[in-house]
Amino acid sequence: MTSDNLTSATLPKRPAVATRPPAGGLSRGLSCGLTAVLALTSAVTVGNIYFPQAVVPLAAAGLHVAPTTAATAVTATQVGYTAGIATISPLADRLPQRRLLIVLLMLNGLALLAAGAAPTVLLLVLASALVGVTCVAAQVTGLVAAGLVAADRQGAAIGILLSGSTAGMLLARAFSGVLGEHLGWRVPYLVAVAVVLLLAIVARFTVPVTAPSSRQPYRALLAESLRLLRTEAGLRHSCVNQAAVFGAFSAIWTCVGLLLTGPSYRLGAGAVGALALVGAATVGCTPVVGRLVDRRGPDAVNLVCMLAVLAAAALMAEGARGGPIGLAALILGVLLLDVAMQSGMTANKARVYALRPDARGRLNTAFMTCAYAGGSLGSWAGVHAWSQAGWPGVCALTALLTLLALATHRLAVRRGR
Repeated sequence: MTSDNLTSATLPKRPAVATRPPAGGLSRGLSCGLTAVLALTSAVTVGNIYFPQAVVPLAAAGLHVAPTTAATAVTATQVGYTAGIATISPLADRLPQRRLLIVLLMLNGLALLAAGAAPTVLLLVLASALVGVTCVAAQVTGLVAAGLVAADRQGAAIGILLSGSTAGMLLARAFSGVLGEHLGWRVPYLVAVAVVLLLAIVARFTVPVTAPSSRQPYRALLAESLRLLRTEAGLRHSCVNQAAVFGAFSAIWTCVGLLLTGPSYRLGAGAVGALALVGAATVGCTPVVGRLVDRRGPDAVNLVCMLAVLAAAALMAEGARGGPIGLAALILGVLLLDVAMQSGMTANKARVYALRPDARGRLNTAFMTCAYAGGSLGSWAGVHAWSQAGWPGVCALTALLTLLALATHRLAVRRGR
């Protein structure tokens, strides 16, 4: 779908072309090796957003503050990521993407170093916001891949990169929880610094140079994202879906550490990371879902995913009872939630990337800004739901947000977008 209000003069069609020769893989321009590098980079940078969730109780004890106060650092990271998507992601259409990726990785390493060395919770929150801003490197990897893959294989490519993101999210939580419990909450941050800077070096020699797709001024690129949001119904559809579901997802993961370390279970920070590992099935699911989206379209996939999130909320609510039965329900619910959220993200991104190939950076800016704005609000609302109604309140919030997404999805489908 294209907008009648956006002309080729407004968005000059100048597709990014790799200067390196084709090397096989998903398409002639995206080799298996490059796919692996992009997926790994996405995994690490996304992991840097989420691993603080597992060390929040440890950071609270180390900085002598309440766990809910330390949890503000998690929200700050997501707010920073949202701001980074809104302000930096459009530059992927204006600047060489390899250069932008390398700079972001280096800045991410510096922000992680500041967070790991923070002497107070205020400085930790500020540094966490900067970590989130520079983790937008994960979005650049997706745009690099989308520019090199054939149009009929974009769902598969998105699925592979999202599987990398999922692996990073899961492993980072598990790794940081275990490492932090044994060596202190600062150590996971310092290890992440080394990994990110190493990836910057690898990207310098593996990611191809591409030509920018636009020569518009930065201010015009920012305005273009808002204009696309007004004129592209498919973009609005994806934005509302993902914002609501990701808000539900963030509410759960912001508070699950408080549940596991609280009186219902009295487990350590390592248990949060271990719980994250149950979502490992998502790593294998998203490439399959991507191929399904290529064949069947995103609408049917979105519908199934939202129904799955509702089922997950009901299962996770049983986790409040504690004991083996409660823990089993919590594990199954988290697994279903992770699979459904990531599969829905694959479908929504495929819908967005297909709208205007010459403006993927700006489309992605609008989509991911809305998604992570929803995630940030969900994280904030989750903490407040926890303080007012405990874990059942968080699960009720999850169900409410998903019902909102389901209602708007059905309305969009009926209108035929």
